[in-house]
Amino acid sequence: MATSQHPVATVGTWKLAAACRAEIPLLTRRLLSAIFTDNPEWTDYTSVPRKELREGCRQYLTRILDLLGGAGTDPEHDDVAAAIGRHRAAQAVPLEAMLRTFRLGGAIVWEALLDKAEAIDAREVRAAGTAMWTVVDGLSSALVTSYRNAELEQVRRDERRRHALIEDLLAGRAHDASFAARVARELNLPTHGGYLVVAVRGGEGRPLRAGTETALGALGIRSVWHDRVDATIGLVSLARHDSAAVLAHLRPQIRGLAGVSPAVAGLADVDAAHALAVIAMQTLRLDATGVVALDERYPEALLVRSPDLTELLVARTLGPVLALPGKERDSLLHTLAVWLAENCSAANAAPRLHCHRNTVINRLQRISALLDRPLEGQRSYVELSLALAALQLGGSGSAESR
Repeated sequence: MATSQHPVATVGTWKLAAACRAEIPLLTRRLLSAIFTDNPEWTDYTSVPRKELREGCRQYLTRILDLLGGAGTDPEHDDVAAAIGRHRAAQAVPLEAMLRTFRLGGAIVWEALLDKAEAIDAREVRAAGTAMWTVVDGLSSALVTSYRNAELEQVRRDERRRHALIEDLLAGRAHDASFAARVARELNLPTHGGYLVVAVRGGEGRPLRAGTETALGALGIRSVWHDRVDATIGLVSLARHDSAAVLAHLRPQIRGLAGVSPAVAGLADVDAAHALAVIAMQTLRLDATGVVALDERYPEALLVRSPDLTELLVARTLGPVLALPGKERDSLLHTLAVWLAENCSAANAAPRLHCHRNTVINRLQRISALLDRPLEGQRSYVELSLALAALQLGGSGSAESR
C-alpha cells in the first residue's frame, strides 16, 4: 500500500468530526450491517465473536473522527489500527476482509460528514475529504504493517514449536502415548502405521530438493522434514505404501547422501529408526551422494558402530598388504576384492582385471604368503570382505572402489 500523507486538519474538518461523534453508535451499526451485506462472499469473521467485532468497528470509527478532529497526526503508526491488525491476525481473519472493512468504515464516516456539511463552504468540504481519505489510507497502512508483523511472528512461533516437537520425537518422547497423539495432530501424521526415517547430508547447497514435502504429498506420501546442524531428517509415513515404492520416489529428491532406516511400526519407534538412519548414512564416504538403505548395508553398519574393533580387524586381516608400496598394495587389494566379488573364482576375476588367470592366482598366493594364512574358507571370506569394506568406509579403499 502506498504511503499516505499526514492529514492536514482544518477548522471545518474539526467541526464536522465533532458533529459526528455523537453518532458513533449509529455508524457502528451501519458498518456491521455493511460488512455482512456488501459482497458477503468476501466476509470471513467466523472466528471473531460478534460483540468483539462490534467493539473493533466502534474503535476504528472513533479513531477516524479523533484524527480528523486533530487528536493525532500520524495515522500510519496508529496504535488502535495496529492493535486491531494484531488481534485479527491471531484470529486468522483474512487481511483482505480487514482492508475491506476499513474502506467501508471510511465510506460510512464520509457520508456522515457530508450530512453535516451544510454549515461550511465547498473548499472546507474538499479539505475534509482529502483529510478523511488520508486518514483511512494511513490507518489501513498501520493495519497491514501490524497484521503482517503478527503473521510473521506467528510463523516463527509455529516453527519453533514444530522444531521442539520433532526434537522431542527424535529423543524418544513418543513412547508416551499422549505425546505421540499430540505429534500426530500437530504434524498431521498418523500415530501408527509404517514409517521410514531419512537422514540427509552434503550436496551442493541444500541436500534436499526444494519442495520435497509437497512433491511427495502429491503422490499421497505424507512426510515431514527437519533441519539440524549436521543433517536434514525426514519422517516419511508408509500408510498404504510399499517401502521400495517410497524409496523410488524419494531418490530423485536427494541431492546429497541419504541414509534410510528400516520400516518401523509407528511414532513410538521413530527415535530408534532415526539412529539407524544416521548409521546408514555413515556407511558411505563423506563425498558420496545418493540414497542408501540400512537393509542394504548391515556389514558396513556393524563396522561403523565399532570403530575400534574395525581398526583392529583391518590391521590384523590386511596389515602386511597395507604396508607395501602404494602401487603393489593397490594391485593386490584390487585383485582380492574382485576375486571375492566373483565368488572366489580366478577364472571369472581375470577378465575384470584384464589379465591371465595365472596372474590372478599368483597375486592371491602373494597375498596369502604376506598374511601367512589361506584365503579360502568361510571365515577368511568374511574377515577379508569386512576388512575391504572398512577400507572403503575410511576413504582409502582399493582400486575397485575408484
